[in-house]
Parts: sequence; C-alpha cells; structure tokens
Amino acid sequence: MKIVYLRTFYNEKMTVKFYKYQGTGNDFIMIDNREGFFKNNTKLVNRLCDRKFGIGADGLILLENSEDPEDDFKMVYFNSDGNQSTMCGNGGRCLVRFAEFLKIVDKTAIFTAIDGKHHAKIEADKIHLQMQDVVEVKELGTDYFLDTGSPHHIVFTPEVHQLDVKKEGAAIRYNDVYKTEGTNVNFVEPQEGVLQVRTYERGVEDETLSCGTGVTAVAIASTYAKKYNTLPVKIETPGGNLEISFKQKGNQFTDVWLSGPAEQVFEGTILC
Repeated sequence: MKIVYLRTFYNEKMTVKFYKYQGTGNDFIMIDNREGFFKNNTKLVNRLCDRKFGIGADGLILLENSEDPEDDFKMVYFNSDGNQSTMCGNGGRCLVRFAEFLKIVDKTAIFTAIDGKHHAKIEADKIHLQMQDVVEVKELGTDYFLDTGSPHHIVFTPEVHQLDVKKEGAAIRYNDVYKTEGTNVNFVEPQEGVLQVRTYERGVEDETLSCGTGVTAVAIASTYAKKYNTLPVKIETPGGNLEISFKQKGNQFTDVWLSGPAEQVFEGTILC
C-alpha cells in the first residue's frame, strides 16, 4: 500500500493518511511509514494525539521497514506527549492487526520494537503477542517493580475502583525513586479467578483504559507474590479483558504471551 502525501512550497504542510486502532480501550494512531515520509517530530506527534486539537490517542505508532530480514516490519512507538518511548504491549498487538490489514502478514508476524524482537499469532478475535522475558522481580515493601519492555511499579489494593489513579499514580511516578526516568504505576485488586487492574501511564501522565506491558507486569508480580496461581492469568481493565501466560522458574519468567482483542476503529487523512 502506497502512502500519498503532499508538501507545499510555502508552508511545508503535508496530508497524512492514518488509521486508528484500539486494544481494550488503549488507542493508537497508526501510520504506514515504509516509505519514510513521516519524520520524528515531538510537537507534531503530541498534537496528533491531542483529543481536542488532533486525532486523539494514547500514542502514535509507525510501521516501518526493518533492517532485519527475518522481520515482517519494525515498530516505532511514541507516547501521547510526543516522545519516543519504551515498548507498548497493546500497541504492539494493534500494530500486528494493522499489518494484517495491510496484507504484510497473515497468521503470524515477527517484528522488532525498541526492546527487541517480538513474535505474534493472529486470530479473528485476538492477537497473541510474545513479550520479553523477565529476569527479576524487585520487592519494595508490599509493592513490586519489574520491567516487561517498559518499567512498572505494582501496588496491591483492596478497593481499586475507589482510587484516584491519576493522583496516586503521579505521586509514585514522580517520587525520589523514579523522578529521573519515571515509571508506570499499576493498581491491582486480586479477586477470585481474576485481577482487577487500573494503570497510570508515564508519557500519557494519566490513567489509561488498559496497558499491555502493565497487565503483563501485574500478572507476573501477582504470581511471584503468590496472590494468583492459575494460568493463563485473567485480567480485567476498564477497557476490557486480557490474558497472560508464561513459564516460571524461580524469579525468572519466560515464554511470556499477552493476548486480547485489537481492532481498527476508523481511518482518515489529516493536514499536518
């Protein structure tokens, strides 16, 4: 599929073809950038993600050609603040669905993101995305920290639906431990057979309806802390349901898979 774009001599504006995808309420602007016309621009990405002055999204993702011949494509992810960021699990699942739409892939996919290589399996109602192995879970009192391609702080709470996630999440994200690099913050209420999760996302600086790397971190931390003992781990977020499976050996978790829906919402063009 060829991207059609226009640059004018006087104002250097261009018309960009975009697609909007969502995975359990985590929404993303998708751009086919295999021809390389879309250049990294923090202010532009921030404006496109703005829900009042742009398209509106939690992030923007470029599908690009990969330098690795094994890959089907490359993922370049930006948070809604316009900065290129660490891995986004729901974004990765949505990008696989986008690649299927573009007929780049069919039943399976391989791509490289900022945290390395990912494999995916494609079904009509689900995208299964292999995440990075986790080699360490840190205990911080009653909380936990781990990296699932993005950094995540885990807080267990008895009343997750009553929390002011933006306020409580920001207090942790900007504390003395994390103020330099920042972290995502996940609040978890274990219930029978399911984990209720709400997430404050770094870069969005607010609660999002779902976070793929976040629920993956929650599933692993909950298993490590012996607060959940069934696979796959079932997660409920404000945006929908996800499942995580993995193999555990002590403090290490391998063959980690994040599964859930991902769908196209609409497409359009915008003058940038």
